[in-house]
Amino acid sequence: MRLIFIATGDIALPTFRQMLERGPRPLVLVTQPDKPVGRHQTLLPPTLKLEAIKANIPVLQPAVIGEVAGALAAMDPDLIVVMAYGQILRQDMLTLARTAIINLHASLLPRHRGASCIQAAIAAGDAESGITAMHVSRELDAGDVIHAKSIRLAADETGGSLHDRLADLAPELLADTLQRLATGTAKRSPQDASLATYAPKLERADGSIDWTLGATALERRIRAYDPWPGTFMVVREAAQPRRLKVFPPVEVCESQLRAGEVAVADGTLTVGCGTGALRIHAVQPEGARRMRAADYLRGRQSPMFTVPASGNKQ
Repeated sequence: MRLIFIATGDIALPTFRQMLERGPRPLVLVTQPDKPVGRHQTLLPPTLKLEAIKANIPVLQPAVIGEVAGALAAMDPDLIVVMAYGQILRQDMLTLARTAIINLHASLLPRHRGASCIQAAIAAGDAESGITAMHVSRELDAGDVIHAKSIRLAADETGGSLHDRLADLAPELLADTLQRLATGTAKRSPQDASLATYAPKLERADGSIDWTLGATALERRIRAYDPWPGTFMVVREAAQPRRLKVFPPVEVCESQLRAGEVAVADGTLTVGCGTGALRIHAVQPEGARRMRAADYLRGRQSPMFTVPASGNKQ
């Protein structure tokens, strides 16, 4: 089978490695350009690119995927597999492969279309998540479903742990999907658009904690956003506002504290929410290392926390 793999995110690594070990071996890897990272804006390649180079797989890194449409068509692929690439294929590319262009998406579609589907499942309190193989369509994550595999979410699930579990599930799903396509038993099940939700790309600022939300919703969000984009509160020390990053696990507890009000006891921070409160055990002050809340509090008076002016209670 002549296969092209289009992917960028590390969630695609186990799938790519399975292709290299068991086939079908990709003709080429199409991935995003190297990105500047850190204070010095050093260009870093996607990990997939490094894996491809080691395996002598050609790599294409167009700024816009349409730039290589002609080159991909010339390879005469039977199948194109897309996973966590970061761009939408334009309409004229959807007929490049003889058999199909399929996308492996990290949610149980139609729930949680979009880039932050992993975080959205945890933040919403879903009981399960999974990987869906679907035909690529012009509309984002709206193509007909071929096959899906699901897993139960753990009570302490984080964005990082779910990412890794779904990454490990994807190769099995792809193998099953390829077999169904090869034997002509693959189904096309249209998605029910009325059940669709959208999870947009997250930015670092999305990790700002809005204490007017309910404690249960915030506890899920803190787990969902670990490690990216992380969650933080704003504290005032010497009248200077500074970010204080919060790490899971945090505990939901009953409290008479108002939203954003702080209580300090037994080396922990308890912060009031729209309903209930959160007890915080691990933090990272801006410009410092991660530490226990007890160590952060040592020698400090109760910090003054700012609370966003608006927010919906949940």
